[in-house]
This record gives sequence, structure tokens and C-alpha cells, in this order.
Amino acid sequence: MHLLLMFLFNGIVHCSSVNSAYGSAPRLLLVSFDGFRADYLKKYELPHLQDFIKGGVLVEQVTNAFITKTFPNHYSMVTGLYEESHGIVANEMFDAATKKSFSQFNDTDPFWWNEAIPIWVTNQLQENKTSASAMWPGTDVKIHNTTPHFFMRYNSSVSFMERVENIITWLNNSNPPVTFATLYWEEPDKSGHKYGPDDTKNMSKVLRQVDNLIGFLVQKLKASKLWEGINVIITSDHGMAQCSQDRLIPLDKCIDRHSYRLVDRSPVAAVLPNNETYVYNLMKNCSPHMKVYLKEEIPDRYHYHHNKRIQPIILVADEGWTIVQNETLPKLGDHGYDDALPSMHPFLAAHGPAFRKGHVQKTICTVDIYPMMCHVLGLSPEPNNGTLSNAKCLLADQWCINAPEAIGIVIGVFMVLTTLTCLIIIMKNRTPSLRPFSRLQLQEEDDDPLIG
Repeated sequence: MHLLLMFLFNGIVHCSSVNSAYGSAPRLLLVSFDGFRADYLKKYELPHLQDFIKGGVLVEQVTNAFITKTFPNHYSMVTGLYEESHGIVANEMFDAATKKSFSQFNDTDPFWWNEAIPIWVTNQLQENKTSASAMWPGTDVKIHNTTPHFFMRYNSSVSFMERVENIITWLNNSNPPVTFATLYWEEPDKSGHKYGPDDTKNMSKVLRQVDNLIGFLVQKLKASKLWEGINVIITSDHGMAQCSQDRLIPLDKCIDRHSYRLVDRSPVAAVLPNNETYVYNLMKNCSPHMKVYLKEEIPDRYHYHHNKRIQPIILVADEGWTIVQNETLPKLGDHGYDDALPSMHPFLAAHGPAFRKGHVQKTICTVDIYPMMCHVLGLSPEPNNGTLSNAKCLLADQWCINAPEAIGIVIGVFMVLTTLTCLIIIMKNRTPSLRPFSRLQLQEEDDDPLIG
């Protein structure tokens, strides 16, 4: 029974390695459609994406890392680390010691990225393997003096089709072969900011276009003979919340802007104060729709304490509220809010020989994607915050059973064994016992022995 329990709760069959199951060089393509909120899958008609899901697996909601912004979550996906650990703690950062600044327009200094090792670097450290990327954040940076063997510098004017064509070319014609590739597209995030996720008229058009791009990607993979052998993950970095003009938090009404530096902006604003106590006390009473934390007060569940790039004061707006200084509403949709909010959650779908077919799972965490990808590629993962067992039900080579099912099976087996034991005991007690063997006795008058 003890061995049975160990087997059931471990939940892994070690009958073969990933490499032997999927070939000597398994391949993986990771695709991100920025700002693709999980519930878009239920609200809109997305036939190409649904066809992709039918042949693979779906995670209905991915709990992303706090803060729920683009650069931090894309790096969490490929490192398996929370933001406090990998160092990309916001879309805009300031390092007080070096006086360096980081933004989407100034992001290529390895200084910001070298606190972690992304999977494309790990993949290239393996013998005879290369990586490729079409505009994934960080892939044009020499992280630990390494970029993907093939990469495209970010340029929003380059079409999705051109990015896909490059990825296909690299997957088909490189030597040594590309075994890991990433692909990034700006939509539906760009339109979500512009229109807001509740604008179904405009967002339906945008999502129809995104769905057609997914169809284009699958068609190209099939035409290039890659489809049957490649593993493809389609996911996103965060969701999107609706904002409005009547939900503004104007800091200028509370405090003189010359008393602090606003390093990163709404809805999680990073504040570098001239006088910490003074600024904290004023901002603390600025709005009932904004939480104000000293760095040491930030809730543990955010995993957002232990990095020098996290500023001394952090402002966290309630869902749908926007922190400004004195501006009008800059956008109708935004992200960055508390990562427990469903509106911030993206989805994940995967297809290929490494994945099951037709399996739907409620949730995983963004940091769990990294150990899953390392498993598919046969890589030894760097230290990370993810858990492979959280993704094991998505993987074809893993034995999948949840805790309630395991308990039910254990109880069922115990009852069967108990019943069989009782039946054996009952049957044994009911079997008539045989008399002991006795020597044949002869008649008294027959004294001669029998002769045969």
C-alpha cells in the first residue's frame, strides 16, 4: 500500500525520456499575442484558434506574475522566475546606484537582463542546438554575452507574416537545427489599450484578425512539413481591464510632483521619493482606490520585494482606475493590476507530439511554463520558481492524476483488497476438514496380509 501511495501521488511515469519519446531533437515554438485576455476565447468566434486547441491542450487561465506588464511577464515566461528574481521589475526602471534608466525605447543594455538566464540561452549551451526569435522582448540583447543565433530587432512596422516567414526559414534551413524559437505580436494589446476590452465592436474585428494570423501560422507550418513534428505553445503575457475618465487618481491634488520621481506609471506606479516618510504619508491618503506600500509592506503573494530596482514606494490602483499626475485619461484599456484579477489573466494553448490531445486545465502560473518547456526540449532548467508537476497533465509523457482522484483510487484499492481478504478467510473457514489418514484395519479372522 505504501508503494501504491508513492506511485499515485508522484504522478510521473519514468518509462522513457522526452528525447526518446519525441525524437533526438524535439522542437518548440513559443508564440505570444500580447494582451490576449483569457475570456476572449469565450466571448468571440475564433475558429482557427479553436481548431488548434481541439488537437492539443488548453489552460483556461494563466495566473501571471505581478506586475502584470509586458516586459516583466515575457521574461517570467522564459526564465520561470518572479520579477523580483529575474530583475525586469517593470516596463520602466531606474537603478539608483548606476543612474541607469530602462524603457521600451532603451532596453538593450545587458545590465538589466543578466540577473537571469532565459531558455534561449540555455538551449544554445546544449551541444548542437540553436535558438531563434522574431521580436520577443530581450532576444536582441546579449544576455550573458549570448543572443539567439537568429533574431529580429523589434520593429512594429514588420508584419506578422514576415515574422512567421523568417521563423519558418530558420526552422527549415539552419545547421545546426533551431530547436527553440519565439514569436511575438503586438495585438490584441495595442487595440485593447485604444478601445478598451469592453468595446466588443472594435475588439471583435481585432480578434478576428488575430485568429486569421493563427490560421496563417498553422498553414505555413503545415506547408513547410514542420507541423507534425513541432510543438507549438500559443499564449500571452497578460490580460486587459476597462478604464474610464471618471476613474482617475490625480497625484497632483495630493502632493507636489517635485517631491518625488515617478519611475514607472499606472496602474502600478513606482515612486522614488525625496523624503520617504513625507511622500508616503501624503500619498497614503490620496485616494481610496489606490493602495500605497512601502517596499517592505508589499504583500508577500506579489513576490515583489527582493530587488533593488523595486522603488521605495509602490502605488497599486484598483481594477479599472488610472494613476495620473494631472493628465486626462491616456487609454481606455490597461494592464499591470493585481495578478489575482481574472481580467489580468491570459490563456495558454499547446499542440504537438509533446502534448496531450483534448485536455482542458483550469489554471497554471506563468512561472510554470518555463520548466514545462525545458522538459519538452530535454534541457536541465536553471533554478526557477515554477513547478513542472503543475503542468504534467498537459504533457503526453506524464501520468496525470489529481489529488481527489488519487485518494479515490487508494480508497477503492483498499476496499477491494479488504473484500478479497475477507472472502478468502470466509472460504477457508467453510471448507470441511478431512479426517487424518488411518491405516486400513483387517478383520480379526483374516490374519493373512493381502497379496497384490
